[in-house]
Amino acid sequence: MRRREFFTLIGGAAAAWTLAARAQQATTPVIGFLDVRSPEAIGDRLVAFRQGLKETGFIEGDNVTIAYRWAENRAERLSELAADLVRLKAAVIATAGPPAAFAAKAATTTIPSLFVVAEDPVLLGLVASLSRPAGNLTGINLFNSELAAKRLALLHEFVPQAKRVAVLVDPADATNTTSTLRDVDVAGRAIGLQIKVFHASSGREIDAAVEAIANERQDALFVGASTFLNGQHVPLAQLAAFYRIPASYALRESVEAGGLMSYGANIADAFRQLGVYAGRIIKGAKPADLPVVQATKIELVINARTARMLGIAVPQTLLSTADRVIE
Repeated sequence: MRRREFFTLIGGAAAAWTLAARAQQATTPVIGFLDVRSPEAIGDRLVAFRQGLKETGFIEGDNVTIAYRWAENRAERLSELAADLVRLKAAVIATAGPPAAFAAKAATTTIPSLFVVAEDPVLLGLVASLSRPAGNLTGINLFNSELAAKRLALLHEFVPQAKRVAVLVDPADATNTTSTLRDVDVAGRAIGLQIKVFHASSGREIDAAVEAIANERQDALFVGASTFLNGQHVPLAQLAAFYRIPASYALRESVEAGGLMSYGANIADAFRQLGVYAGRIIKGAKPADLPVVQATKIELVINARTARMLGIAVPQTLLSTADRVIE
């Protein structure tokens, strides 16, 4: 074969390969992932989300692309980021928390959108019903907001001498804050607690709020289950330990980071299910035909080391019912 013919053949093969590669890339479905936080705040949940995708046959970078859009704790950017995912023609948009879910809902009525929320999505207005969502949205309900009263009762059982309880909420997450404060107020009055509310929507505000809680000598801290505060589980646990404040959280990650106790849904499993739903939609399922998944794994997690550091004896009733005790 002549040299010129050889290179012509190679060049033609390369061109054909490039066209094939572009064609494959063009047909690779894109999942939009919209979150008000930063990627560092939910690294373990992203692992669970990808696991759910893998269970339905999709692997990021292989046969599916994930377009991440992070608001970096600036909720006002969510609408712009959601619109960007619509322009990308994402096959499905996955969101976490009501602000991101509503941003996706406002951005498109045709692209399937998924959510993970702590509140009842019907009361929020995201879906028509849990069993038949209708429209282009469905997702996972963690129930963590609905568990606020029970979590406060467990904190009181853990620290029965506590009478003054600080409740930290994120005012930027209005629906979550409203339901949390309503339930905590009723439950607190029923067991004779004095509730004082503190607000934080940024890292600086968290620092100031916990310092104020310590200076006012509040007996215990109840951290609301908002998307932002959940993402701040490490600094919140560290601050509570620094000021020696017994604190209750919605997520087990907070206790693994040194918090005293948590009671709530297994959020990693919720994000795994979010990935499963995303994969099913890519395969052709319609959101209206996928019922909202209600979290079934509700966990009580206790950090016995933190309890000893605070000089608190863990009640045997809690030890016997805890799903996990960190020694």
